[in-house]
Amino acid sequence: MVSKKRTGKQEKKVQRLDYINTNAAGIDIGSKSHFVAIPEGRDTQSVKEFSTFTNGLYELVAWLKKVKVTTVAMESTGVYWVPVYDLLEQEGFEVLLVNARHIKNVPGRKTDVCDCQWIQQLHSYGLLRASFRPEEKVRKMRTLMRHRSMLIEYASSHIQHIKKTLSLMNVRLDNAIRDITGVTGMKIVRAIIGGERDPAKLAKYRDSKCKNSEEVIRESLAGNYQEDQMFCLKQTIELYDQYQNQIDECCQEIQKIMNEMEALSDKEKTKAHKKNSTKRAFNFDMRQELVRVTGVDLTCIPSINAYTAAKVISEAGVDMSKWRTSKHFASWLGLCPGNKISGGKRLSGKTAPSANQAAAALRMAASSLQRSQTALGAFFRRLCGRMEKCKVITAVAHKLAVIIYNMIKTGSEYIESGAQFYEEQYRERCVKNLKKRAEQLGFSLAPKEPDTLTLCLP
Repeated sequence: MVSKKRTGKQEKKVQRLDYINTNAAGIDIGSKSHFVAIPEGRDTQSVKEFSTFTNGLYELVAWLKKVKVTTVAMESTGVYWVPVYDLLEQEGFEVLLVNARHIKNVPGRKTDVCDCQWIQQLHSYGLLRASFRPEEKVRKMRTLMRHRSMLIEYASSHIQHIKKTLSLMNVRLDNAIRDITGVTGMKIVRAIIGGERDPAKLAKYRDSKCKNSEEVIRESLAGNYQEDQMFCLKQTIELYDQYQNQIDECCQEIQKIMNEMEALSDKEKTKAHKKNSTKRAFNFDMRQELVRVTGVDLTCIPSINAYTAAKVISEAGVDMSKWRTSKHFASWLGLCPGNKISGGKRLSGKTAPSANQAAAALRMAASSLQRSQTALGAFFRRLCGRMEKCKVITAVAHKLAVIIYNMIKTGSEYIESGAQFYEEQYRERCVKNLKKRAEQLGFSLAPKEPDTLTLCLP
């Protein structure tokens, strides 16, 4: 649309974009107040400030309804947007949460009023893209999974305190058993708190699965028991037990949310599956719930256990239609190389920084594939020959993300081909590329012996 603006005898043409969202509003989220901008002429004021208290949010919603706004775009770098987003969504508004990096590239807009007006203008032209926000049940699962991870971290700090207290009393139980919070370790520690000091009697609590013998354990338990350290040890064990109870309660809430989530398929898996680590294992069959919800068994993927699969689902959900392709999904996770190009020259391919917890879980899973005798393990080792370790982990995590995306979207199961098949397939690709390159240079590639190749003139 072109409009003409007369100034004296001169005629000036002003290019304007067509309005896409005529009933759009923009909100600049703050910690103490929110600034809201609406289209000009809807009210006496086109920009208003509202407090962050609940009554202020209701006033904000009432004003937007009064001026007949139907869609709202907001920008925030903290968590203050969540109450506003939820309330507007409940009232029937179309809400877009916009990445602050995508709209802050124009200088001269350094005030809250200018910010909200700029957001409203961009949204009215349809130039803003909403950030991903999963459905309500997935959000609840995500909150509980993050809370459970926090509880595990807090409990692990008390494990370190237990080891330190025992070391100060020269009770080197950590040298005799691998895991001090295992069956043997906790029985011995609780017996020490109960007043037992005899190393021979304490060593009798050794579990049959413990690697070291009773003699080794008995030697490690001869220490200098002190009253102040014993008091600290007692309280640390109580705190550790309390966190374990909280983790169990959190698992029960997660199970309730999982039961409420609709199933994508009625498949039932009866085959054996990988055993989860006891450190992060759930107190219910998380794998079976994931199979019911997603319709596929994600734990069949090498290095993916029930915890990793649950972490990805809690962050991304099960609706893969939110991303057009697996590449878009990997990009959202922050597992794609950068594309910083200027003047036709690639300046940097560094992966953009990301705090996505699903990506962190996939990176953790990818790092365990180095010695795996699977196709993914062979892929990991091949990349290690020409890349840094951190880049290899990101590349393998990208491949895991693509596999998860395709499995959930298509409902197909993962089929392990093995490391040998992957190596043969890679060799065939190399030979094919060599033949193609030889033809371009005027040579032909012919096998000399079963395992060697030679170049022959045409």
